[in-house]
Amino acid sequence: MLHTNNTNSPIYSKDAIEFVTIAAELCAFLENTTSFDKRDFVARTLKFLPLLYLKAIMTEKPERSIDEDLEDFVTEDMYETVRQQAAALLMASDRYLEVFSPDIQLSDEPLATDISEDLADIYQDLKNCLLRYEIGVETIMNDALAACLQSFADYWGQRLVNCLRALHNVFYTDEDADSDNTQREDNSMRTNFLSHQQHDF
Repeated sequence: MLHTNNTNSPIYSKDAIEFVTIAAELCAFLENTTSFDKRDFVARTLKFLPLLYLKAIMTEKPERSIDEDLEDFVTEDMYETVRQQAAALLMASDRYLEVFSPDIQLSDEPLATDISEDLADIYQDLKNCLLRYEIGVETIMNDALAACLQSFADYWGQRLVNCLRALHNVFYTDEDADSDNTQREDNSMRTNFLSHQQHDF
């Protein structure tokens, strides 16, 4: 239960509530990806990420109200569980070339990263925000939202758009591959059918 209920606070704005809602839905999804196959996982993630980005960029970042650092709740095990589950589904599709890293200008080789790591990074910031919200203290909720949106601007927002590009490629490349396989199977069936007809005559 909240200790205060200042409805003028940014944390009670429509945009903030919608941002926290989609953040909670995405975190719950990433914690339970073992019930999905690869294509369904990619399709659902492609729906979550643009909506999350939209809600984040529309939400006003409040001013911090306390000086103390916020407590982190996401453990290494929680992070690794999310990362490993996503990696297990994506398999060879997990890795992609990074084009927006500041380190790319210092490297002679292409830089690669993983979709699963990007998703775990996003999850870490969102989940920390949500767990701070659950404390129910308005000042902590305010600063949790402020920290999450600042991290969006500085860090996980870029991770989101990067892996969105990679996931788009996975989704449509795999679909094309499936179509090619189906086409090859259809061609093979027609060839066999014609061959049988020739033998019959």
